[in-house]
Amino acid sequence: MAVKKGDLVRLVEEKFVGSLEAQASDPRLPPYVFTGQGEVVDLMGEYAQVKFPVPTPNVWLRIDQIEAVK
Repeated sequence: MAVKKGDLVRLVEEKFVGSLEAQASDPRLPPYVFTGQGEVVDLMGEYAQVKFPVPTPNVWLRIDQIEAVK
């Protein structure tokens, strides 16, 4: 199922680790990106802009590396 604006998602660690995006990022990602709930606020191509409920900037994550949270 494709994600859409407003969906609550989390980053799937197994799909992220070792990816090009992981290599370009700080290896010390905060745990909330894997366990928390972020809201999809925008979509562009194969990326989703996700806003987490913490005082940090929104992040762009590859759609195939995130999953909906129930």
